[in-house]
Amino acid sequence: MTQKLHWVSVVAIGAALSMCANGALAGDHGKACSNSSLEGVYGIQMSGTRPASPGGPTEAVIGVVVRHYDGRGGVTQVDNVKGAISGYVPDRFGTGTYQVNDDCTVVVNFQPAPGVLIEERLVIVDKGRELRSFTVLPTTLMVTSVGIKM
Repeated sequence: MTQKLHWVSVVAIGAALSMCANGALAGDHGKACSNSSLEGVYGIQMSGTRPASPGGPTEAVIGVVVRHYDGRGGVTQVDNVKGAISGYVPDRFGTGTYQVNDDCTVVVNFQPAPGVLIEERLVIVDKGRELRSFTVLPTTLMVTSVGIKM
């Protein structure tokens, strides 16, 4: 029984390594991702924590976003965000840029409001039907999100 389990483990590891070597885990059937891999409109749900005001206490934050990726490195969005202390901000428009790497990871730099700059890291999932992300900068913003292609 132990020898059979060992054999199954070796086969599973070999299959996983083969998939990686052949690029089967990349965004689209082994093809490298590019800016054109990320095109269309996504509905995004986000949550996390942030400062309630510059230098202020930390608050929980939730929100929904409709974001458009143009397939050429440009992004526009409208978000609706609510902070536990700062309250609700409806229909806030933002713009930015993105760069998709060969491994289907993405760097997004955008400005959701005047004077607010955010860097976000994403991964393209399920051939572009889903995005998973977290905010890198500013460091006091601890937000994760999931986006589904609409």
